[in-house]
Amino acid sequence: MTVAFLGLGVMGAGMAGRILDAGLPLAVWNRHRERAEPLVARGARVAATPRDAATGADIVIAMVADDHASRTVWTEADGALAAGMKRGTVAIESSTLSPAWIEELAAAVAKSGGTLIDAPVTGSRTQAAKGELRFLVGGPADALERARPALAAMGRETLHLGPAGAGARMKLINNFVCGAQAAALAEGLALAERSGLDAAATTAVLTTGAPGSPLVNAVAPRMTGKDYTVNFALNLMHKDLSYAIADAVRFGLDLRTAATARALFGEALAAGWGDKDFASVIEALRTRS
Repeated sequence: MTVAFLGLGVMGAGMAGRILDAGLPLAVWNRHRERAEPLVARGARVAATPRDAATGADIVIAMVADDHASRTVWTEADGALAAGMKRGTVAIESSTLSPAWIEELAAAVAKSGGTLIDAPVTGSRTQAAKGELRFLVGGPADALERARPALAAMGRETLHLGPAGAGARMKLINNFVCGAQAAALAEGLALAERSGLDAAATTAVLTTGAPGSPLVNAVAPRMTGKDYTVNFALNLMHKDLSYAIADAVRFGLDLRTAATARALFGEALAAGWGDKDFASVIEALRTRS
């Protein structure tokens, strides 16, 4: 089984590394070639374009930022689909994207000769490097079975949720709930700081009591310690909240908590925190007069 991997960012680099660890032949492409060098040193072939990477591959995986980047790597003149796909090739879109685009991409992949599964992940940089991601999959069951060796190399669990777009929708639901929790946590900690409550005591109450979800426990120390090393970038959380809100409209729902959280993330984004960890959303509150 030969694998092509498109996009070597915070998550993609770790995921591609796990493919190499599993002994699968790997071609990689990234917009900035230098991000590929550590993988090349371990035996990967660096490709000049997504089309070059995908040519002849059994599995083609993309891990990019948004719908626009996904459209670019798959469908532009030098995109992965430009080469056409041999029968049985599985395209795996692991980026967090809109279900509407996934449905469109699935049709384009089928026209090119392959089959698409959308397989976004839960987990962050650490889980990607350790092969402990959870894949949320939409698409045909037979394509998922063909992709399992690659998915097993990168993750600890694979959940098949339905047809193309189901994985993307589940990921957006997951992320907007996380975004709402992070926004509420930021407001709670900001109120504690402004009113003079002890920071350590406040964090202990929130993390060990009823609000203490895994997300709250992970993010609270980053907020109080102002450690915004990127595990998940703030601009991506803002994007995911936007995609979730737009997808819900298709089903007649108004995601009000997601909209409120997006407004706070938008404030932090405008203040220049977009490339930092999403825990930096609290800085929008710290600087308010």
